Amino acid sequence: MVYYCHAWFRVTDAGGANVVFSVPTGNFGDIFAGHVAKRMGLPLKKLLLATNENNILTRFINAGDYSLGDVVQTVSPSMDIQVASNFERYLYYLFDEDPGRVRAAFAGLAQSGRLEFTAGEMARVRDEFISRSVTEEETLATIAHFRRETGYLLDPHTAVGVKAALECVGEGATPVCLATAHPAKFGEAVHKATGIAPPYPAALAGIEKLPTRCAVLNADQAAIKALIEEKAH
Repeated sequence: MVYYCHAWFRVTDAGGANVVFSVPTGNFGDIFAGHVAKRMGLPLKKLLLATNENNILTRFINAGDYSLGDVVQTVSPSMDIQVASNFERYLYYLFDEDPGRVRAAFAGLAQSGRLEFTAGEMARVRDEFISRSVTEEETLATIAHFRRETGYLLDPHTAVGVKAALECVGEGATPVCLATAHPAKFGEAVHKATGIAPPYPAALAGIEKLPTRCAVLNADQAAIKALIEEKAH
């Protein structure tokens, strides 16, 4: 919530207006923070929810279709999900703060594989959000384009948000795209898009040469506690 507010003040102080935040998301947590900031009074124009090809949230916003499907492996794996783990937090407010309705909705999801919404509820959703699903090809092309034009290396998740903003934020609005990871975390995808191996941040330089440690434990609370106590001393 804090960085939504911080970014809004930076943009508006610089003369920007009608701010639209573009948020790459699969689990709805980050964009929900923006929604809460707006509920608290931050005058955002819209929240743009950007998904990859695992587009259950885009289908929900654009078509009222929250139904489970198959997960597709992509270069933006943090969004490779079907059930958005923070979505129930938003539904609590959409369902007029009725926890019983939320519980019933998710019980229905477990049985039928889908959530149902009224026309009035979907009108409220579209008043708050717009959404765009971005393909693998568009993601990689956006990384390549930004590298050529600006020298900036996007990670694939951030590229999803940037592409959605380029397509969905029109004249008269100011897009703010949330960057979600360092490109070196997804070096293979960035290299595929640009031919460049993104360097590690200075603080992590040489980390791949350091020794690694792994302990395999039984699923036993006492064993886990003992290992933590041993390593803490």
